[in-house]
Amino acid sequence: MEPHDYERFPSFSEDATLRKWNLWGYVDARDVAQSCRLGLEADITGAESFIIAAADTVMKRPSRELMAEVFPGVPLKGEIEEFETLLSIKKARKLLGYQPEYSWRNA
Repeated sequence: MEPHDYERFPSFSEDATLRKWNLWGYVDARDVAQSCRLGLEADITGAESFIIAAADTVMKRPSRELMAEVFPGVPLKGEIEEFETLLSIKKARKLLGYQPEYSWRNA
């Protein structure tokens, strides 16, 4: 996503099922660029796969609330902050030093 795309985000909260296909995730193009640079600079051998996403979701509703409504039978493990992404970016954080810098909430 690019900053001009963020104006659509508030409308996503009207129906939690519209963006359930990716657990309400998104990523800013500038953070994608950061991840590419980090991948090229990383001291890693072999092939690795990473999920690159924003640290938050596209929704104005808490992540736990969304999961309970749309995926009621799926347990959530560990602590999840209010609007935290449900896409695990932990591996990218650990191996690449990836830290999402951009959020639609600050745009």
